[in-house]
Amino acid sequence: MTDPGPVRAARLADVARLAGVSAATASRALNGSDRGVREANRAKVLEAARSLGYTTNIAAQAVARGRARGVTLVVKGMPDDFANPITAGVVSAAERRGLPFTLISAGTDPADLVEAVSLARGHRPEILVITGGRASHDATIPALVEALRHYEEEGGRVVLISQEGLPFDTVAYANRRGGYDMANALVGLGYRNFAVISGMKHGRTQRDRTEGFVAGLADNGIELSADRILIGDFSRDAAYALTGELLRRNIEVDAVFAVNDSMALGVLTFLRDTGDARRVAVAGFDDIKALRDVTPSLTTVHLPWDQVAEEALAMAVAPRHDTPRTTIIEGHVIVRESTPPIAH
Repeated sequence: MTDPGPVRAARLADVARLAGVSAATASRALNGSDRGVREANRAKVLEAARSLGYTTNIAAQAVARGRARGVTLVVKGMPDDFANPITAGVVSAAERRGLPFTLISAGTDPADLVEAVSLARGHRPEILVITGGRASHDATIPALVEALRHYEEEGGRVVLISQEGLPFDTVAYANRRGGYDMANALVGLGYRNFAVISGMKHGRTQRDRTEGFVAGLADNGIELSADRILIGDFSRDAAYALTGELLRRNIEVDAVFAVNDSMALGVLTFLRDTGDARRVAVAGFDDIKALRDVTPSLTTVHLPWDQVAEEALAMAVAPRHDTPRTTIIEGHVIVRESTPPIAH
């Protein structure tokens, strides 16, 4: 029996011929354009494409239009232990708009982000969303800004989900305010002896959350000494180790604030493993979805991740402004079982 060989993939011309329309009409119908396509013809084209097994050549579209339709999200330092809530939010927001989605994961080194942006520019997406905190002494910022400006000059749109301060549309979180509110909440529950499990020394997210917490304690008459702020990697495993170091110092602590939920879970796990879970309260920041499966349930600062993602994509599809826009998204404290009220 003779092997017939590979079957030729259906082409746009095949779809147009079967639907009885021009190639231009078939192209507009398949690309979702409303220009000059009657609804009856659109239905014929979609049915013809389905019956022929036709798929759009995205690479060819990018060449023809100068941009590939859709959203590319560049995530700096994506954690490997818990799902990134920003990623989930942007995926959902893109799906609601019918936009194809691509994810590029950059490393934790600042130079990795610049390289990832260059890679994304090669894909030529319509919208480029960059997420991830910045360091306060990041020498790569000029190179990053230059790469993103080139991208916009080429016709793309950039939105940052990060700290404010760069010359692009930005959605930022009120990190300092969240830390401040957490301090007030824990003092209101009766806690007086605190420690903070913080992240990388120069990371702006962890710095702002820590400084907000310290300021909140100070306004309640509580001074947090430097030896009660432990700094390490922004991860669950680092927090687990730092909790052991804290307890080995024999410092009296009745509540630990970890600057993100992943770290807070590391603290909780260490306390559980050593039998100290009932003695020390724990609070986090972010309200990641993984908390639904944690016992005791974790007190945290809730951030509305869906709102963050929606705001970012709304900026991206809106008409350009003469100057970059910044939207600050605030969270709120949710008190749960990990910080029960105590009496003095």
